Formats: sequence, C-alpha cells, structure tokens
Amino acid sequence: MPPRRVIGIDAGGTKLLGGVVDEALVVHHRVHRTWRGEERQETLDIFVEAVEEVRSAAPDVEAVGFGIPALVEWETGVSRWSNHLPLDGVPFRDLMSERLGLPVVVDNDGNASMLAEARAGAARDARHAVLITLGTGIGSGVLIDGNVYRGALGFAPELGHVVLSLDGPECPGACPGVGCFEGEVSGRAIGELGHALAAERPESTLGRRLAEGLELSGGVVTELAHGGDPAARQAVAEVGRRLGFGLVGVANTFNPELIVLGGGAMRAGELLLAPAREVVSAHALPPMRDSVRIVPAEFGDEAGMLGAALLALGVGVA
Repeated sequence: MPPRRVIGIDAGGTKLLGGVVDEALVVHHRVHRTWRGEERQETLDIFVEAVEEVRSAAPDVEAVGFGIPALVEWETGVSRWSNHLPLDGVPFRDLMSERLGLPVVVDNDGNASMLAEARAGAARDARHAVLITLGTGIGSGVLIDGNVYRGALGFAPELGHVVLSLDGPECPGACPGVGCFEGEVSGRAIGELGHALAAERPESTLGRRLAEGLELSGGVVTELAHGGDPAARQAVAEVGRRLGFGLVGVANTFNPELIVLGGGAMRAGELLLAPAREVVSAHALPPMRDSVRIVPAEFGDEAGMLGAALLALGVGVA
C-alpha cells in the first residue's frame, strides 16, 4: 500500500511555503508564495492557489493542514485575529474545506512548527520544550508533558507578544502592545538596528550601503555580519542579547528541557546564539539555567509546513 500523502501549508507574515508530504515527512512537491499587502479575499485566494498547484502533482492527497500566523480557535478552526495578515474573524477551516473539497485542519504556525520539531526534529526526545521562530515576527510553540499546549481556546502561547521593554517600540503589525518580544527580537529588528548603526558608523560597510541607498534588511545585515563587518556584527549581537533576556523569561516560566530556535533570523547562527546563551547563563534562575539547552531547529524554514502536514495526518490533533 502506498504511503498516505497530505498537503502542508505554512504561512508567515511575508511568505507562504507548502508541499505534498507523506507519512515519513518526505516532501514531494513544493510551492512558494509571497504576500504584498493583499486584501482578505486576495489572501484567501493565494492559499487556495498554492494548494491547487501542489495538488495538481498529487491528486491522491487526503487532507490539507494549515499553519497560519493567527490566533486560531482550535475547536472551530476560526482565525480570530492576526497581526500580519487580514484574517480576523475568518472561519478558515470550513472556508478552505469548502473551496478545496478536502478535509482541513488549521492551527497557529508556531504550534505547527513545535509539533514537527517534537515529533521528528530537535525536540523529538523531549517532554517539555519551547520553540521560538524568528522571522518577520516571532512564532512560538510550547510542549508540555509531550503535548502541544494551546491554552483554553487554542490561542496560546504567543510569546512574541510578551513585553520585554516598557519603553520599547510599538509592536509591528496590528498588535496594540509596546516593547513586545516581536518588536525587539526578529529579523525585522536586526534590520532596524543595522540601519541605526549604519547612520552612526558611516565608515562601516553598513554605513556605505546606507549612503548608497541600498537595502539594509535583516538578511543583508546578517550576511554582512558573517562577512566580518563590525557594525553588522554589533547589530546581530545586540539582538542576540535581547533574545537572551526573552529566553530568561521562557526558561524561568516553563522550565523546559530545551528551547528550540528557528526561523529566517537563525541564519545568523552563533553570532546570534552565543550572546543569547551568555545572557541566559548570567540571568536565568540557577536550576533552569543549568538544565536548559538552547538549540537550533532541525527543520529550519520547513518546520511549519511539516507540522501542518502532521496535523492533516491526524498527529497532534486530539
């Protein structure tokens, strides 16, 4: 009997990744999309088009799983609120199922990523773990006693909107908060801090790029940091320190065996991780500090897609 196959779709604040995935988590076909400020109907159409593209190569798929950047009411599949996409109040599960003619499961994208890492990735041997994804925003998932924790209505954990600084910046997107983890520590934050340091240090490579009117995104700052530019390294290291203070709260609150870090900003590697680990070592409560491990995600950018596929296969649904 051939292995069961489903479609997993992971949507973030700026892009979508999907694929046909089998029971062994082998991805057979992939699809990419980017968001450019579309309205609600256009956004939903992009979800449908992405599914149909990969489905055309695998018409035998049984179901579709979605991980979306939204507060998803677990029992109903309704997207109650989203910081980056126009999905407030959308009956996402039922709407997608009707349009696609397939069973649909939907969850928050951070929960989906946590499920993938817990089942077959960096947290596969853990019973208690926390996942943080650093991208345009911050996604998160929590594993408690071997189960993904979703809270009373399915909205948990949203660690990206824990406040790190009372005097911090307004949170990007639709969040009403200030000084949120997401505003202080993300790929966007690396780019913003790099831009500020470029203005202060015009002799640096960052400064020269700013003077030439070239892009200074988080990815560009990270690339320059790997290339040795001191200003870019300073930007990444400072965001790493901020990350560390956020992880102090995570370690002290959840007492996890490990904290898994994923998302596009993790391309900075040890330039980001080393300062974060130093802060946790210095400031977390000793029992948590001494026991927690801070590790990169194994599935990288594909964790959300694979987790969504696991949901479609019925894993982590109960």
